[in-house]
Amino acid sequence: MKQIEKPKIRIRGLSKAFGSNQVLRNINMDVASGTSFVVVGGSGSGKSVLLRCLLGLMQPDSGSIEIDGQDITKLPNAQRSEKLEQMGMLFQNSALFDSLPVWENVGFALLNGHLRKRKRLSRSEIYAKASKGLELVGLNPLKVAHLYPDELSGGMQKRVGLARAIVSEPEIILFDEPTTGLDPIMGAVIDGLIKNCVDTLGSTAIAITHDMASAQRIGDQVAMLYQGELIWQGKAQDLMTSDNPYVHQFTHGLMQGPIKIETKV
Repeated sequence: MKQIEKPKIRIRGLSKAFGSNQVLRNINMDVASGTSFVVVGGSGSGKSVLLRCLLGLMQPDSGSIEIDGQDITKLPNAQRSEKLEQMGMLFQNSALFDSLPVWENVGFALLNGHLRKRKRLSRSEIYAKASKGLELVGLNPLKVAHLYPDELSGGMQKRVGLARAIVSEPEIILFDEPTTGLDPIMGAVIDGLIKNCVDTLGSTAIAITHDMASAQRIGDQVAMLYQGELIWQGKAQDLMTSDNPYVHQFTHGLMQGPIKIETKV
């Protein structure tokens, strides 16, 4: 009998509230190893809170988040930190350090010893790794490595953020609204780079977005959150043709439908 492969990430019964505001409601989600999983939904649907729980920045009220079979919500702090070191992160606004040149931004975790299980590298070795990361995202390290973030365009900053996310060759990469603030063409470029980097590294990816074009470009599987509940999950290629009325209204930007639109100021 063929053994069923366990998911890389397994979420069960995940709930989180802030006072009377129930942000996540009993979320169940499996993300297979080596796949790209996208979570869509409107503002306030719970996407960002889900990502923060995955990153260990927020403790859920109940439920479990298993990575390779280990529930990170139950691990002691030291073991949880080691598990979270498997992750890379591309932040919504790139979150680069203005006072550091590009190559130090890319190699920040390596320079500051945040990856504790890795051999300590020299600055020249980290520079080489940072340069390789920059090349993977389509930037010439000879031209940009010693520039500072404020000398870069928004699209270039996003590429540097992506290079930082992948430089340690993480098993899991998280993306927070990767195309926010970019024009449609540059958004497509960044999505292509994300897909290529994930495929090259063989990483498992989770992205949150409200950009339907982006969701289809980078996703293998897509789930939709509405008012903290997972209301639909399926293949990315089926997102725009779903017969779920909530999904249909959201993906097509319709005023009429089960999602109530607040129009009063």
